[in-house]
Amino acid sequence: MNDNEVHAECLRLLQDGLPEAAPAGGDGGLEFLPLGLDVDGDIAVVTFLRLPRTAAGNVPPFIEGWTFHRRDGEWMELGGGGGCAIDEPLARRSADELGGHLQRYGWGRTVRNANRLLPWGAKWVSQVRLRVSADVTHLRVGKRLLAVPPHGHTAVVWGARRAPAIEALDADGSVLETLSIDGVLARA
Repeated sequence: MNDNEVHAECLRLLQDGLPEAAPAGGDGGLEFLPLGLDVDGDIAVVTFLRLPRTAAGNVPPFIEGWTFHRRDGEWMELGGGGGCAIDEPLARRSADELGGHLQRYGWGRTVRNANRLLPWGAKWVSQVRLRVSADVTHLRVGKRLLAVPPHGHTAVVWGARRAPAIEALDADGSVLETLSIDGVLARA
């Protein structure tokens, strides 16, 4: 799948949302498996697992996250990136295996008003990619409640200067863990 096809698939996900069924890695020759989608007003992040198809078979799976900004009713790609996925990336893990209920494995920041004339006044879109333990059903991000997909990969987007606290909730709504990510992004 080339970059234009990935971009088109991200736009389709922003319009239609994530598929109801959880992705099943490696079957059907799929190269692009959507993992997460978070929309907060006019900004969004789409995360996906890319399964490279090579004859040698020695290229590891790759997880990417791309941020978008809606301008004049259309989603515009801002940028993003990713990294190699762990073994069995779609297997749900326990809190003991992850070292907690929320494991941060990627984050980034892109500017959403790059066309400004002066260097000050930049407005940023930030995102974090998380792996969530098996006993977490939802994430609370400010007033938003995000369902955790069966594979446990989630992404959170925000446009404020300070990162929101992210709370991991169980099926009863009890807070299992709170993650503060401001310090990490300040160093990024």
